[in-house]
Amino acid sequence: MTERFPHILVAPVVLPLMTAAVLLLLGEKRKRAKSIVNVGAALAGLLVALEILRGADAGGSSGAALVYLMSNWEAPFGIVLVGDRLSALMLVLVGVVSLCAALYAEAAWGRAGAYFHALFQVQLMGLNGAFLTGDLFNLFVFFEVMLAASYGLHLHGSGWPRVRSGLHYIAVNLLASSLFLVGLAVLYGVVGTLSMADIAEKLALVPARDRGLLHAGAAVLAVAFLIKAAIWPLNAWLVPAYTATSAPVAALFALMTKVGIYVLVRSWTLFFSAGASAQFGGTTLLYAGLATLAFGAIGLIASMSLGRIAGFSVIVSSGTLLAALGTGTPAVTSAALFYMLSATLAVSALFLLVELVERIGSDGQRRAPDLDVEPGEDTNLDEEEAPLVGQAFPVSIALLGLAFMVCALLVAGLPPLSGFVAKTSLLTALLSPRGDGHASAGAPVSPAAWILFGLLLLSGLAATISLARAGIRHFWSTAGRLPPRLKGVEAASVLGLLLCCILLTPYAEPVLRTTSATAAGLHSPKAYIEAVLSARPRPGPTRSVVGEEGAP
Repeated sequence: MTERFPHILVAPVVLPLMTAAVLLLLGEKRKRAKSIVNVGAALAGLLVALEILRGADAGGSSGAALVYLMSNWEAPFGIVLVGDRLSALMLVLVGVVSLCAALYAEAAWGRAGAYFHALFQVQLMGLNGAFLTGDLFNLFVFFEVMLAASYGLHLHGSGWPRVRSGLHYIAVNLLASSLFLVGLAVLYGVVGTLSMADIAEKLALVPARDRGLLHAGAAVLAVAFLIKAAIWPLNAWLVPAYTATSAPVAALFALMTKVGIYVLVRSWTLFFSAGASAQFGGTTLLYAGLATLAFGAIGLIASMSLGRIAGFSVIVSSGTLLAALGTGTPAVTSAALFYMLSATLAVSALFLLVELVERIGSDGQRRAPDLDVEPGEDTNLDEEEAPLVGQAFPVSIALLGLAFMVCALLVAGLPPLSGFVAKTSLLTALLSPRGDGHASAGAPVSPAAWILFGLLLLSGLAATISLARAGIRHFWSTAGRLPPRLKGVEAASVLGLLLCCILLTPYAEPVLRTTSATAAGLHSPKAYIEAVLSARPRPGPTRSVVGEEGAP
C-alpha cells in the first residue's frame, strides 16, 4: 500500500481539513453545492479508510504498523501518524457513520444553521487524527479540535434544551481537557517523551522511586479519557447532551465515546502490558466498567423516551468495553472489538430513527378509513368501528417498524444478527480463563468474569424490555394517525447503517479473524513499537555540483 499511495495515512486528516476550507469559501447561499461536497468528502474518507485497512491487514499475523513521518523527522522528535489494524478499523467505523449522518443531514438539518457542513468536516478531522496519531501531545491537539467542532454541532438548530445541555457538555469537556494537560505534564516529567512508542520503550527504565509519580500521571490522564468514555459516575452529561442535539449529530457523537475507549485500549496495552507496572489499573477498569454497565441497564429500564434509550445504550456499550478491557485477555479484547463495531453502528442507526419514529402522528390527527363499507357480522373492527381487513398499511410506517425491529435486535443482542454474535463471542471468551477463547472444563472462572457474564445477559434483557415498550407505544398505540413523511436520504441513511450490521453476521468469521489479530497485536505491542521507532526519514533531493550552471 505504501508503494501505491505513500501519503495515504495523512489523507484522513488533510481531506476533511481542506473540505472544511472549501465549504467556508462556498458561502451560505450555495447550500446544494455544500451538501454535495460534504457527502462526497465523507464518501472519499470511507474509501481511504478501507484502503488503509487493506494495507494494515496485508502484513498477515505480524501486525506491523504503517508509519508516516509528517515532517520527515523520526520518532520521537517529529509528528508521527501510525496506521495499524486498530486505527484502520476505527477509521472505517468513522467513515461509515459519517457518510450516513451526512446523508441524513441533507434532508433538513444541514440547512438549519450556519457552518454545519464545515463543522462536520472539522469534527471528522479531529476523530481521524485522534485514531492515527502516535504521540500524546498531538492526541491532545486532535482531541481539542474534535471537541471545539462538537460544541458548535451540539448547538446547531438552537433551542433552550440544546443551550442548557450544551453548557454542561462544554464544562465537563473543559474539565477533561484540563486533566489531560496535567496528566501529560506529569508523564513527560517522569519519562521525558510523549511519543507513545517511546514511552512504552522507556517505562522499564523508570526507577522505582519515580514509579508512583508515573502511576499518578497515568491515572490523571486516564480520568480524562474515562470522562469521554462515559464511565460511571462521570457520565451524567451524556444522555441530556445526546438527546438534545439533532439526529445526525447524535449519530456522529456515538463515535466520540469510542475515542476515549480507543485511547485507553491503545495506551493501556502499550504502557502496562509487561514490566514492573504490568496490568496497572486493570482491576479499576474492570469494576468501573461493571458499574457503568449496571448503571446503563438501570437507565434503559427507567427510560420512556426513545432518545434516552439510545443514550443509555451508549453507556451500556461503554461499560461493556471498559470491563472487557479490564480483563486483560486477548480473546475478550477480540470479542469486544467486534462488539464495538456492531454496537456503534446500531446505536448510530437508533439515534437517526428517533426523530423519524417520533414523527408518527405528531400532529395528533387521524386518518379517514380506507374502506367505506358497511361492516358485517364477521368483520374485525378497530376502535373507530372501521373494518380492519383491507385497510392500507402506510409504507413509511412499515419501513420504520422493520428498521426499529432490526435496531432492537442489534442493541439487545438477540439472534440472528451481529449483536447476538458479538455477545456470544464475549460470553464464550469470559468463560475461558486461559484466554484462548475456548471454554475449559475444570478451570476456575474469576468472580468478576461471572459478574460481567450476568450483567451482559441482564443488560440485554433490559434493552429488550425497554425497546419493546417503546415499539408498542410508537407503533401499536398510534393506529389511525397520519403516517410520517420520509425523504429518500433519511431512509437510505438508516438502512445503510443497518445493512452494515446485517452484513457483519454472515461475514462474522473474517471480521473476527481481523479483530483477533488486532487484539494479539495490542497485547504484544513489540511490533508496533519497533515499527514506529525504526521508521527513518526519506532522503531529500540532492544536487550535483559538477556540471551545475554557475559552478566553477
